[in-house]
Amino acid sequence: YEEMAESALMGIYRFPKPTLACIRGYCIGGGVNVAMSCDLRIASRDAVFSIPAARLGLGYRYSALKNLVDLVGPGVAKDLFFTARRIQADEAREVGLINRVAEPEALEALLAEYREALAANAPLTVQAGKAIMAEILKPSPEIDHARCKQLILDCFQSEDYAEGRRAFMDKRKPQFRGR
Repeated sequence: YEEMAESALMGIYRFPKPTLACIRGYCIGGGVNVAMSCDLRIASRDAVFSIPAARLGLGYRYSALKNLVDLVGPGVAKDLFFTARRIQADEAREVGLINRVAEPEALEALLAEYREALAANAPLTVQAGKAIMAEILKPSPEIDHARCKQLILDCFQSEDYAEGRRAFMDKRKPQFRGR
């Protein structure tokens, strides 16, 4: 599952043309991952965002956390990830998780505005800009990717992850034990 999810999300992230997420309603966990993989994110004012991994005991991929830190900075990333709290669209825009917010009835018009702007601009210039920005954001060669992968695998193989899934299905607060 992890390899498939990583491949899909990085496929969006590395796509040579600009990608745009249009968010209405709840954008939780995997939805936030998909949105963060896109270049641009717009949302309706009634959108709600959360990364509940810590409540479920699951591991979060290096690439997803890097996307989060790159978008909102380490302080906000730690706040959102460690607390698993929900934020409204206006706060998501303020912290940089999304680019623009529209009233629910105006979201389609905002989406059309973005589609038209993206279609009207010089494709080679946009693609070159996207490729150069990707180079700017590349990770340091000192990062221990194997350790990151093992830490995530350890989460998925833990009793806490099993408890988090059971508690979610039972609609109750999980009782984590750090095992």
